[in-house]
Amino acid sequence: MSQNPLVRPVTRRWLLLAGAAAGAALAFPPILRPAAAFGATHTLSPGPARIRMVGDAHPETTVWAYDGQVPGPQIRVRQGDRLRIEVTNRLAEETTVHWHGLRVPNAMDGVPHLTQRPIGPFETFTYEFDAVDAGTFWYHPHQRSHEQVGRGLHGALIVEEREPVPVNRDLCWVLGDWRLRGDASISNDFGAMMDMSHGGRVGNTVTVNGRVLDEVPVRAGERVRLRLVNAANARIFGLRFQGHRPVVIAIDGHPVEPHEPEDGRILLAPAMRMDLVLDMAGAPGERAAVIDDFHPRLAYRLLDLGYGPDRLRDRPPETPIRLPANPVAEPDLSAAVRHQVTLGGGMMGSMAGALVDGRMTDMRTLLRQGMAWAINGVAAGGADRHGGEASGHVMDPIFTIQRGRTCVIAMANDTAWHHPMHLHGHTFRVLSRNGRPTRFKEWQDTVLLAPRERVEIAFVADNPGDWMFHCHILEHQAAGMMSTIRVA
Repeated sequence: MSQNPLVRPVTRRWLLLAGAAAGAALAFPPILRPAAAFGATHTLSPGPARIRMVGDAHPETTVWAYDGQVPGPQIRVRQGDRLRIEVTNRLAEETTVHWHGLRVPNAMDGVPHLTQRPIGPFETFTYEFDAVDAGTFWYHPHQRSHEQVGRGLHGALIVEEREPVPVNRDLCWVLGDWRLRGDASISNDFGAMMDMSHGGRVGNTVTVNGRVLDEVPVRAGERVRLRLVNAANARIFGLRFQGHRPVVIAIDGHPVEPHEPEDGRILLAPAMRMDLVLDMAGAPGERAAVIDDFHPRLAYRLLDLGYGPDRLRDRPPETPIRLPANPVAEPDLSAAVRHQVTLGGGMMGSMAGALVDGRMTDMRTLLRQGMAWAINGVAAGGADRHGGEASGHVMDPIFTIQRGRTCVIAMANDTAWHHPMHLHGHTFRVLSRNGRPTRFKEWQDTVLLAPRERVEIAFVADNPGDWMFHCHILEHQAAGMMSTIRVA
């Protein structure tokens, strides 16, 4: 095995060394700076850039970035603002921007060949929409997204509540996952069939806001609102804040009854977001580890919360932490239209073949063509890998819903792998898992299905258009687990 730390699994020692090597530059990392100024007019320019990702002991990493930053500029507005975002493409290939989780008009959704023509090199496209819902959202390309996101094109979009919960600091951690070589460059093996047909492209280096961190400075007694965004292609995070009791107040941007997560672990699949209230319960001078043990046998230390020498208060404040509800229509389950969605394919699965462009194709041929997954027996033609969703072919919807109707989708994961399923343009309630009602009926836009799991969701189809519905492990999407739902 190579002794270069960049090509080994992420370990406590590697994160310590890389974090320490960054020296004083990481003493007060970007996540601790004041939030960006409020505003409704923005510009973004995706293009090549170089960033110091893993410390001074290694070269800079060449990435694709918005405005030269990874993550891209944090867009922060207030609920009800109208956003106007001019995107000028500085890449040598086409791109788009999708506003993940935001309920935007169909023409602003950023899906190439479905909702817009891709933005060519040196072209400009203007997105304009209202920030209807408050919460933590993010933006990323949908053109060859498995590579464009994997090279660094992602950023946070925060819509402030009109009356936010009182906290001492409001922080955002955009979690990234990178497959780096020994010289800190990004491995070019995007689209490898092993990743496409198994668990997706999981890297060997994890970053918080584009850097490997050793420590985040905190103050004893302070209350922090911590916004977590999983911008990784495929890594699922299971975070434990040792010695602390995080309280979940929002999932995928939408308020939820404040609660401590089951067994204390924050589960965050690709594309999901989680807002926490974290009371800093440690003593001055202490360090508390944040551990990712989603895969217990591969657990590693992400970073430490490093307590400074002073104390802000002796006990947590008693101020309320429940967020006001967003204006999402409540599903009418008594009059719902029901549809079944079955996820199939992948290695160690039972799928013998799938329909591609109306033709039945056996699994061996699918794999040769770069496909491995299907929704309701239909594979989306390896679309995202080859120059646009469906390579310019508008996908037929798996079903059509009349506008204003409630839809219940019963999803069955008949594969050996996890799938975070994302529906564009809508927010849904998670009703049940494996036949058992969920405790909080969470509002989400991305729901994680474990292998062989059954999940029911419900939403009001109140946003007209053809909307993408896909797995947000981006290699799974690129290899066929992608479709559309029509609201007519």
